[in-house]
Amino acid sequence: MFQPRVRAVLGPTNTGKTHLAIERMLAHASGIIGFPLRLLARENYDRMVAAKGEKNVALITGEEKIIPPEAKWFACTVEAMPLDRRAEFVAVDEIQLCADPDRGHVFTDRLLNARGMVETMFMGAETIRPLLQRLVPGIEFETRQRLSQLTYAGPAKLSRLPTRSAVVAFSAAEVYAIAEAIRRRRGGCAVVMGRLSPRTRNAQVALYQNREVDFLVATDAIGMGLNMDVDHVAFAAIQKFDGHRVRGLEPQEAAQIAGRAGRGMRDGSFGVTGDCPPLEEEMVHKIEGHQFEALGQLAWRNSELDFASLDALLASLSLPPPQAGLARGNDATDHMVLDALSRDMDVRKLAEGRTRVRLLWEACQVPDFRKLADDTHTKLAAKLFTQLATDGVLERGWVAASLAGLGRIDGDLDTLMARLASIRVWSYIAARSDWVADAAEFQGEARKAEDAVSDALHESLTARFVDRRAAHLMRRLDDTSEELLSAVTRHGQVVVEGHNVGHVRGFAFEPEADVEDEEQRKLVLRAARRALVTEIPRRVTALEQAKDEAFALTPANRITWTYHAGFNTPVGLGDTAEIARLRPGAEAGKPQVEVLTTEFLDGAQRERIRVRLSAWIESHIGKELAAIAKVEAKAAEEGALRGPAFVLRESLGLAPGATERDVTSDLRQKLKAIGVRAGRYALYLPEVLKPRPMALRAQLWALLRNIETPALPGGGLVAIAPPADWPPGFAEAMGWLPAGQMLLRLDVAERIAAELGFLTRRAPAMLPGDLASRLGLKADALPAAVEAMGFRLMPGGELPEAEYGPPTPTRIGLPRPEHSHHRGPRRDARPQGERAPGDGPTGERPAGERPRGDRPRR
Repeated sequence: MFQPRVRAVLGPTNTGKTHLAIERMLAHASGIIGFPLRLLARENYDRMVAAKGEKNVALITGEEKIIPPEAKWFACTVEAMPLDRRAEFVAVDEIQLCADPDRGHVFTDRLLNARGMVETMFMGAETIRPLLQRLVPGIEFETRQRLSQLTYAGPAKLSRLPTRSAVVAFSAAEVYAIAEAIRRRRGGCAVVMGRLSPRTRNAQVALYQNREVDFLVATDAIGMGLNMDVDHVAFAAIQKFDGHRVRGLEPQEAAQIAGRAGRGMRDGSFGVTGDCPPLEEEMVHKIEGHQFEALGQLAWRNSELDFASLDALLASLSLPPPQAGLARGNDATDHMVLDALSRDMDVRKLAEGRTRVRLLWEACQVPDFRKLADDTHTKLAAKLFTQLATDGVLERGWVAASLAGLGRIDGDLDTLMARLASIRVWSYIAARSDWVADAAEFQGEARKAEDAVSDALHESLTARFVDRRAAHLMRRLDDTSEELLSAVTRHGQVVVEGHNVGHVRGFAFEPEADVEDEEQRKLVLRAARRALVTEIPRRVTALEQAKDEAFALTPANRITWTYHAGFNTPVGLGDTAEIARLRPGAEAGKPQVEVLTTEFLDGAQRERIRVRLSAWIESHIGKELAAIAKVEAKAAEEGALRGPAFVLRESLGLAPGATERDVTSDLRQKLKAIGVRAGRYALYLPEVLKPRPMALRAQLWALLRNIETPALPGGGLVAIAPPADWPPGFAEAMGWLPAGQMLLRLDVAERIAAELGFLTRRAPAMLPGDLASRLGLKADALPAAVEAMGFRLMPGGELPEAEYGPPTPTRIGLPRPEHSHHRGPRRDARPQGERAPGDGPTGERPAGERPRGDRPRR
């Protein structure tokens, strides 16, 4: 009698075991193959469809059932393998998962009970060989060697990982953090986790396979046969939470993941990254040599269940293993849900008879994809069982309502992931045509919701973790075989390989606002340097040839340049940027120019710019303060005028201090003839008191003292309160005369003082009634202002009792004279409250005497 062949094909990753099994299956008239992951089942289903046609291939997972009537070959998850269907060929991939304490009992059941009519094949690691020999009599072995070499590369920073690397983490939080870091440093990555739907997973893998990104961040799901072009695997951690505790990776587990590196005949490498410590030498040796300790036992759970009663079912699930080499694993979710429901009296009353007990067990076997760590899943199983036991089918309205909100695509990554998990649960339920009326309709709704959320999840992952611009630029910058396509638009935008990487303003480059990280900035600067190789020299030449109107001086002592990319560029489209700053020079009117630092200018270019801007600032100051140059030119013709002209140049056209002591009436007239005023309070040029020259003078005055330029008052004011932020000497230098608690505009004060001097030249005179308004003062501020101007007020009042007539009016006069020989306090025989000539605060003398004052500064 013909004995079906049972064969084990064992070896490390990248030995072609799965490929061999699919080729063998498709060579038979029918076949079933079980995979450890839904993603892997879907991937190989697509390969089988490509080889045999859609109508001949079926896909069966918990959530998906695509079963054409004429289907001959079935791609399934191990849990969903239809063991009641006869097939010539049966295979189970990753058979070493029999030892997994959570899922292993399912693989062990298939190992012991799933057989093809002609051939059975188990593919996995060498570690299971001894137990296969013990548990499967007559099994044949085929050992396969890895097609490429796998070597340890040691630790590497994320920023130093080679391209085509996969970084492996063991939690969603770790995956997100690493993916975010790679996006900032390397342009982006694809993300693969077991919680993804096949549609999302395939879209993410396509990003990687199509080289839109060069990095992949994944959970250990990639260790289960997902084939991608990975050259290097980097562990971000060597510990994982296995659902019960945090533990270190076993060497075999690490090898399964590391083995994803290298494909076909191409060698691969593995290492660690981030905060992960280096792998121990013993583990490295085992992974590189594919030498691991054999498995001691396989997880087992009784599959011959007793449905006579609920208690009998629980008892049969708890039976001990029948032979050596098998051990009970962890209680699976279905067993724990059944145990919880057995304590629910309503459920226990309904679970009478074999049919009801079997139905309850099937409700408990609905996968808990949501893993909410509460009793939500238990309650769902109870409701499923209750409706099925009482009505025979699930209530249509409840199923429809449960699916209705699951197709929403709003929310963050975690929300979409949770929604996708809920869809998977209801896809499983909708796939039970014996539970759901109009099952095909609800299966369609579930697929529609899953596709929508899957697409939204892919878009969210891509938007968050992929910077296509940076990834493309990085790849092109590293490729020296082709010239980089780059340009600078007329508006200053720097475009490299079709990506806008930033803006060049003047001679400085500004990356785009979305360049957040230092690594991204470095990448964009690399691209910009290539683009600006010819642009910067062109701009230097344009600056040298620019008209003076293209430059301007800002209040912050910066020189701006408005660059026009072409002769026909409208003025409004020019690109204005700061390119230099002023530094204090030997004197106020001769500041130095310092070109702003930028890596795109060399020393020679900086000097060319400095020379042109120095010429401009000299021209600009000369134009705004042209009156000073004119005075110097006229003063050169007569020696007596040269001294005052020199003083005016040093003081930017206004030297505070009285001039009557040092300037004779003859010299005063000569100065007036060339536009200079030698007044009571200053030597000055009226032109420099105009708003524009005054603003420039204020800026140059502050620059010489290396302080911030104080703000000037608005035009048209005659008197102002002294601003608190004005430094000492600034008011006088700008043409404001201190007058008590106020400042008076110099030219107004000089004009009025001249009038008052003429009025009081012989004797005190009546106070002009409009004096306060002309000085812009309130009445109470007038006495202090008049005194500061060098005059004195003599208040009027009622006559003494012995005298008759009108009240004495307020008068204004010159100060009492001071005698040069007098020392110390002066005795005065005048009545108290009346001042003698010459005792004013400015020390002015009566008419005919030259008042004291500061000499003009030389």
